[in-house]
Amino acid sequence: MAKSRSTRNSRVTARQPDPSGSGTGYAGDPAHHGLPVHEVVLLLETDAARGLEEPEVARRRAQFGANELPRPPRGGIGRKLGRQFNNPLVYVLLAAAAVTAFLGEFLDSAVIAAVVLVNTLIGFIQEVRAEAALDALHALVRTHAAVLRGGERKHVPSEDLVPGDLVLLEAGDKVPADLRLVRLSALRVDESALTGESGPVAKDEVVLPRVTPVADRRNMLYSGTLVTTGTGAGIVVATGGETELGEIHRLMGAVRPAATPLTLKLARFSTTLTVAILALAAVAFLAGVAHGEKPAQMFTAAVALAVGAIPEGLPAAVTVTLAIGVRRMARRRAVVRRLPVVETLGSTTVICSDKTGTFTQNQMTVRAIWTPSGLYDVSGTGYGPEGHITPAAGQHPGAGHLPADTPRPRDAALDWSLLGGAACNDASIRREGSGWQVHGDPTEAAMLVAAGKGGVKVQDYLAANRRQAELPFTSGRQFMATLHASGLPENGGTVFVKGAVERVLELCAYEMDGAGAGRPVRRQAALAGAHALADSGLRVLATAMMKLPAGSRSLSATELRGRMTLTGLHAMHDPPRAAAAASVKACQRAGVDVKMITGDHVRTAVTVAAAVGLAADSAAGTALTGAELDAIPAEQFPEAVDRATVFARVSPEQKLRLIGALQSRGHVAAMTGDGVNDAPALRQANVGISMGRSGTEVAKEASDIVLTDDDFATIEAAVEEGRNVFDNLTKFIVWTLPTNMAEGLVILVAVLLGATLPILPTQILWINMTTAVALGLMLAFEPKEPGLMSRPPRPPGRPLLTWALTVRILLVSTLLVAGTWWLFEHEVASGASVAQARTSAVNLFVAVEVFYLFSCRSLARPAWRLRPFGNKWLLLGVLVQAAAQLALTYTPLMNQLFRTAPIDGDAWLRIIGLAVLASLAVAVDKRLRPRGF
Repeated sequence: MAKSRSTRNSRVTARQPDPSGSGTGYAGDPAHHGLPVHEVVLLLETDAARGLEEPEVARRRAQFGANELPRPPRGGIGRKLGRQFNNPLVYVLLAAAAVTAFLGEFLDSAVIAAVVLVNTLIGFIQEVRAEAALDALHALVRTHAAVLRGGERKHVPSEDLVPGDLVLLEAGDKVPADLRLVRLSALRVDESALTGESGPVAKDEVVLPRVTPVADRRNMLYSGTLVTTGTGAGIVVATGGETELGEIHRLMGAVRPAATPLTLKLARFSTTLTVAILALAAVAFLAGVAHGEKPAQMFTAAVALAVGAIPEGLPAAVTVTLAIGVRRMARRRAVVRRLPVVETLGSTTVICSDKTGTFTQNQMTVRAIWTPSGLYDVSGTGYGPEGHITPAAGQHPGAGHLPADTPRPRDAALDWSLLGGAACNDASIRREGSGWQVHGDPTEAAMLVAAGKGGVKVQDYLAANRRQAELPFTSGRQFMATLHASGLPENGGTVFVKGAVERVLELCAYEMDGAGAGRPVRRQAALAGAHALADSGLRVLATAMMKLPAGSRSLSATELRGRMTLTGLHAMHDPPRAAAAASVKACQRAGVDVKMITGDHVRTAVTVAAAVGLAADSAAGTALTGAELDAIPAEQFPEAVDRATVFARVSPEQKLRLIGALQSRGHVAAMTGDGVNDAPALRQANVGISMGRSGTEVAKEASDIVLTDDDFATIEAAVEEGRNVFDNLTKFIVWTLPTNMAEGLVILVAVLLGATLPILPTQILWINMTTAVALGLMLAFEPKEPGLMSRPPRPPGRPLLTWALTVRILLVSTLLVAGTWWLFEHEVASGASVAQARTSAVNLFVAVEVFYLFSCRSLARPAWRLRPFGNKWLLLGVLVQAAAQLALTYTPLMNQLFRTAPIDGDAWLRIIGLAVLASLAVAVDKRLRPRGF
């Protein structure tokens, strides 16, 4: 990471002769986190006490520009709309519109043109939304900043900051640029949106090695992050596009969303179909001319063949099927922003998920408390007050703090540990709506909740013993201390300490027993307890206390050393979601690999991964850190990524590289995330999934799907819906193509034989447009088939139609062509007029489509094994189509418009008989080739 920052930092180093002649005035690679403060001050020619003078600020602003992310040039509306026509499917539709207009069927031409317009608008909206992701990044840095300029404190727009400015920060401030800290007090910063770190990060001014990754640079603040506690001052070392946020912006601008499998398959399918239609039309034209027919008549026949072969209803079916999938996903708490990704989820082969808030609840919870007298389990999860503290298995029951109605002695050390964790604390929890909202550090909030579960009256204690002094937590001190007293001089105060186990033990000479008495501290026992808890994936903090003599009100770290009494250890974690393990197992059973990608520490990531059913062992190589990823040779990188399960402490660039590596291995990758650092990878993934509750606006705008409940279980539900969408689209294509092929072949045979057309172009359009709407679209409402999540995902390279389905399409097409010619010739030979024979042929097409429709409800199972009323929309569509066919056959107006004529009952019997025969042939084919998918 440090290496990638070198060129971007070169704009904000000390002014030196610029050999490039670029005029920037700055050169070199300072790695500001690796330099002492005084060297940073010299390099940037600023003042750590007074800041820059206003004339120098104006000069640097003219040199470096505004502190805002660069906006790439964007094409106008016309160019964006024009790009949407660059698709083979659109070419087919435009050709169909032109053909129908040429034939004088202006209504049909208008309908097809409307379909093209709808698809164009959808693509246009997708492109506009992609640009909105970059706009959301701009919004992150639009704020005001407090600065010292010439020794005077001023509030200026963040866009006015320049390298060398001295920025002042306090709790609640958004960091306006990349800063090198020069002084601070108990400063903690929420960097989760940038680094993925699950909790606020303590900052200090220590000089760090140059190779320190961004997530561990404790002496730096980065644009877009949030100060949670404390105060600080820092020198601006990078602005605008040179910041870490600017690097993410650059990555997002360079990433183009991957085409969905459905889009690719439809493009290939449309191209193949277009070539086939043009070839058949050309053969028909040349054959007719060779037989001595007039070229003009043959051109009309060739156009009729093209009209018959073009599946005009396909785009509408795709849009409707995807829209229904979107609606079903919304019911299952997944909001889809791009229609095609509905199907892509069904083709997903790997899901790369964030840890915090997706696999876990994003609510720190104390799970166990160790005291010198025993170990206790803490029940309940999250920040709600529900739960109890009970002795762990094997502990003496008299040593535990049990519910109030249990007449057993209390463990005094437990009570003091709970009180200390809650009193030495700056967090607060308030009920907002149906949930609990934390203000402050989640770790401190967890200790507040634990005290409530233990029955400790924290508010009563604090009301009687106000905080008189404190030592704030720093990364150097690694503990926090508070002094509480009643205010009466004759009363002594109480000091509470909480912090890292090793540091708190250094302060302790004693430990508290169950009766509240002190005894020499057993450091090895405490360390063994802490290590046992940490090995189970829990974060452990120690608590201690000390009574002060009357009148004493001073508090210093040196006075505490060797005088404190250890009261206990709090072990906490962010608990896994209840349904996460089952959802992971369901995905794995469905052949979908699940990986965890997080900015958190590897031990935490491995523990959570194991809890939700992901094999994760850093020793076995299934867990890799960002540093380990950088050390893998490029040629081995994709294979290593494919093999690993957990990726911890990874940067935004590494997340992007991980997704690209998986895609290079042929995977269809879904990526979840909630922070700014996830945005580039969300765009790179085949399906980007963001968190609706905890996610940043940048992540939401960069994603394709937003989870309203931030739950991994919702992803599994969305995958299931996506598979159903693809199934239903495949069913429509398998249903509609035999009709289109048969229509074209009927005309081709007539041309080759020099015979009368059994069906007219206008009648072909009637069949195609009415059946697509009344019959074919009803397949979009088909419910999920059993075993949908038990079969593996479709290989990305598999064509839209398998060989089994292609054979079935050819079978039905052949039956339609043969049946149409036999029926047409039989009707004419029996004395029927040509109009009546053509009417019988039209009704035969529709009848076969109706019977075949019920077969296509499942591509593998026979129609008689399906629930007859499982799709009521399909039954309604059949009734509507039957009414339309009766109107076409027997109403004078329709007879005149479509050149049809009434037919008798015998003709209907022959039509139904042929349709039944075709249906039986399909049933036999299913029996011989049951795997239609």
